[in-house]
Amino acid sequence: MTKALELPLHMRRSGLNPIEELARARDSGGVVRVETPFGLPAYLVCRHEDVRQVLADPARFSSALTPFPGSGVMDAGELATMQAGNLLGFDPPEHTRLRRMLTPEFTVRRIRRLEPRITEIVEAALDDLERAGKPADLVEHFALPVPSLVICELLGVPHADRAEFHERSVRLLDTFLPMEQRVATQREDRAYMAGLVARAQADPGEDMLGMLVREHGDDLSTDELIGIAGLLLLAGHETTSNMLGLGTLALLRHPDQLAMVRDDPAHVEPAVEELLRWLSIVQVLPPRTTTTEVEIAGHAIPAGSLVICSFPAANRDPAFVDDPDTLDITRGAAGHVAFGHGVHHCLGAPLARMEMRIAFPALLRRFPGLALADPYEQLDFRAFSIVYGLHTLRVTW
Repeated sequence: MTKALELPLHMRRSGLNPIEELARARDSGGVVRVETPFGLPAYLVCRHEDVRQVLADPARFSSALTPFPGSGVMDAGELATMQAGNLLGFDPPEHTRLRRMLTPEFTVRRIRRLEPRITEIVEAALDDLERAGKPADLVEHFALPVPSLVICELLGVPHADRAEFHERSVRLLDTFLPMEQRVATQREDRAYMAGLVARAQADPGEDMLGMLVREHGDDLSTDELIGIAGLLLLAGHETTSNMLGLGTLALLRHPDQLAMVRDDPAHVEPAVEELLRWLSIVQVLPPRTTTTEVEIAGHAIPAGSLVICSFPAANRDPAFVDDPDTLDITRGAAGHVAFGHGVHHCLGAPLARMEMRIAFPALLRRFPGLALADPYEQLDFRAFSIVYGLHTLRVTW
């Protein structure tokens, strides 16, 4: 059996598009039985309205009751340590307690203060891409370093540690990795984060970790600080980098729309929203566990069942937008679930949007002749990653 056949239904793609079987599941019953990437049975919810319903109702669809990946390998003490501070694994009121300490740092107004520095980082990455000479890997020289450096500076992560962290992030998100190796990577990552937190506690800087220590040091345990830092660093680095790579590829495949993003600032913001909807790079969030018997799209789901929401299926639901499989940057796609929905809506969404609004037009203006250096059919996609993307994207100009 090939690796492609071992992928769960909701992680199978054909290049930039979800496979047709996922669309059929959405357009017929809307709910199908699947296995999670870790082999557990689950119900896959595919329709836009139903996905929003699940994500908006933590009382019936719990994050806290869902088994932590690797829980069968860890004892209860280590498991509690690993879960501490991970907002994705909690329901209100505990989730609310953790999130309210972070929310002020991710408001649109706060993020706007970062715009000059993000612009500098983007321009430096473009200089590096140009120095690399054509053909060059857009992922290595642009899509990866821009958000990586932004989130590292925000959290106070040493610049020299970025390559090591990226390699570890790829392993953390690789669902094909054996569970023992996943747990070993989780332990390795937590040990690194513990060092960062210890330095922040000893000498709090002006970065976000320093802020958390100064302002909430009495409210957050060391384990919670480690968990928060790990989640923010992983999420802020992997998601935006893959959006920059895949988004560039999508625009190169739609040259008329690429020109609009390059030449007209009014098109940039709606283009970012449409690319978020159309690409839906987060393939799977941690499942929810039903706390009671529920009904979704006419399907009865027993209490204690795992429920997975398919963002790619939901964002291409014809009940949500007309002609959903067509990329159309003029529509903006308000209401997509690429950042989730409800209490777990992505905390860093304003930062990700700003990075993309700056990066896409800057790239296209610097290299107006940007083109793929390899045939589309030969591109190497990250099929087994929780966050979909490209391993490499060689471009010329």
